[in-house]
Amino acid sequence: MTVAYRGDAFRGFAPSDGVPTVAGAIAGAIKQVLGEDVALVAAGRTDAGVHATGQVVSMDLPDRVDPAVLARQINALCGPSIVVRDARWVPAEFHARFSALWRSYRYQVLNSPVPDPFLADRAWHVHRPLNIRAMRLAVDAIVGEHDFSAFCRRPKDEDGREPSMKRYVMDADWIRSEDGLTTFRITANAFCHQMVRALVGTFVEVGLGKRPPSDVRGLLVSGDRSQAAQVAPPHGLVLVEVGYPLDLG
Repeated sequence: MTVAYRGDAFRGFAPSDGVPTVAGAIAGAIKQVLGEDVALVAAGRTDAGVHATGQVVSMDLPDRVDPAVLARQINALCGPSIVVRDARWVPAEFHARFSALWRSYRYQVLNSPVPDPFLADRAWHVHRPLNIRAMRLAVDAIVGEHDFSAFCRRPKDEDGREPSMKRYVMDADWIRSEDGLTTFRITANAFCHQMVRALVGTFVEVGLGKRPPSDVRGLLVSGDRSQAAQVAPPHGLVLVEVGYPLDLG
């Protein structure tokens, strides 16, 4: 299933007892329709307040299920905060997370003297002027394969091994429109926890003149999370698209 949702109503995607989550809402709707529990796998486990237009979710369902009908039933129960945009059968080996080749996110910053009430829930308002040229120069440093420890919240060690923070960024850029909406777009093979928001927070500091563009390369080399900026607010972040091999649908 390709799923879109507004993250401000949920405590992230992953199921969690006692709090509303996107996975919990979808699984609850499926159980109401089919009468059985279903385990969901997502391409990316978005945090609380983060939105998605192209989240991909996989699950095992009985052969009798018509995906298109189930999608309409989920939308009737979960919409408009959560909607299934597309649903189809895929090969048994498909896995929403491990089969993915890349993910694309965007982060929106409203750079204007006054906020916009119609963008308040999906763009970070920064009232001081941003130097977009400096921000774009800073982005050059992150393209390619790097250790992003300086921009990630480190997860707990798995089986006594320190998890790798290496990620391959295929493309990244800042784009500014005439209305002051400034958008960061990034595509990578995978992302570690809070990576995009930490990058955005640091790039905005560059745009405000608080640090030079060259700082980003130094941060990558240092791997020191304490030297990078605080994470940007979650409501500006959107999971846009996930790419898969053609033979997996």
